[in-house]
Amino acid sequence: MNGSARAIVDYLSVFESDITAVAEDVEIVLAPPSLYLSKLGDAKSSERIHLAAQNVAAQQSGAYTGEISSGMLSDIGVAYSLVGHSERRSLFGETDAVVVEKVARLLEQGIRPILCVGETLEERESGNAQRVVEAQLNAVIRAYEEAQLSGLVVAYEPVWAIGTGKTATPDVAQEMHAAIRACMDERMPALAARCPLLYGGSVNSGNAAELFAQEDIDGGLVGGASLKPEEFLIICQSIG
Repeated sequence: MNGSARAIVDYLSVFESDITAVAEDVEIVLAPPSLYLSKLGDAKSSERIHLAAQNVAAQQSGAYTGEISSGMLSDIGVAYSLVGHSERRSLFGETDAVVVEKVARLLEQGIRPILCVGETLEERESGNAQRVVEAQLNAVIRAYEEAQLSGLVVAYEPVWAIGTGKTATPDVAQEMHAAIRACMDERMPALAARCPLLYGGSVNSGNAAELFAQEDIDGGLVGGASLKPEEFLIICQSIG
């Protein structure tokens, strides 16, 4: 929940000025607050920038005051949406069942879900990190056929590393990403082979290259560092 209409314009003026320095095969996705999605879509000049929502309603339409449906997001050209972000789970009580419904709404509109999974510090220290992450992943992949999830993106965000300045070491992050891919492979091998796996947990310009060099880390779900266009550009340049 950051930014303003003016900030969108200022951000793009900096970010787009050097976007050609980012490798062509890198997908760039920006997820402003929903109120500014249209503003970003209208203001951007580069076709390389795709729009993502931070959240979506679990319902198609109706008496759900304040909610934003997947159809509304589709109307304004949104290509991706986060689902199951740790803050939605912890602060707003979203369960795996709610996440599954939100994925359904996105799939109906052809919007690619970015499924966020991750464990708390307590869960990691108790030795349950992998079990927690696999349960969150399985809730979704067991609810659909492989063909339905062809556009799925999975983001591993250790809750203990979000906004804390703590970052999972590249080895720890890679270990969990490998476990996610292996879990997916048991049910959906074709999807497991091509599904982008993103790391999110205090990614910044100083650690991005080492994280993205890991075998199963395909990109980043960048939080605070993405608010600075100069830094986000460096992070984007670290991929590939």
